[in-house]
Amino acid sequence: MEIEGDEGSWVWISFAPECRMILSYEVGPRQQEIADCLIEKTSRCLCSTPLFVSDGLSMYTKAILKQYGHFVDSPRTGLPGRPKKPVLVPNSELKYAQVIKSKPGKKGHKVVRKVIFGTDIDSKDISTSYIERQNLSFRQDNNRVSRKTIGFSKEFTPLSDQMALYSTNYNFCRKHRGLTERDEQGNKIYQSPAMAYGLFDHILNMHELLTYPINKTSTN
Repeated sequence: MEIEGDEGSWVWISFAPECRMILSYEVGPRQQEIADCLIEKTSRCLCSTPLFVSDGLSMYTKAILKQYGHFVDSPRTGLPGRPKKPVLVPNSELKYAQVIKSKPGKKGHKVVRKVIFGTDIDSKDISTSYIERQNLSFRQDNNRVSRKTIGFSKEFTPLSDQMALYSTNYNFCRKHRGLTERDEQGNKIYQSPAMAYGLFDHILNMHELLTYPINKTSTN
């Protein structure tokens, strides 16, 4: 089970394994408001409700239920006293599961796959291996989040800025071997996560990325 509240520096990631795309990230302490913000930002990148899979951190359960739930009035009991408050329940299309791992080296080390919300979830789909591999790529590519190094970030803002640049470059400019396809002639077709997601038809170079027009919209 993951440790709950923690005031240290953490990088939170939401990831689409089918296309290897980083959907959103947050840099901050391990607190409920950060989890809420991550799930809220992730929902804005999606046009439907996917299967969510995470580790055993309970903050994810609360954040997902807050974003993909609705309140239901409690039935009247006919007894004196204040009526019960409405209950927050998951939407019918919500599917969420957890992969809970015991600590390495601990006797009886095992992996438990637990369904939190939803039905008809194939146990083969309950996996965090892709995001775990992506976390390794983060540490290999970015010295700011490497372990046991003097190059780690000392402040939130520079780390957040670096994560924004890294994630954007990763999504749009890097070809991913796991997304490689072949054409009718058998030639390899390399794809970026953004291509596999359907956002672009080619891998962007850095010049295209930095000069791509952005249409700003009001948030009011």
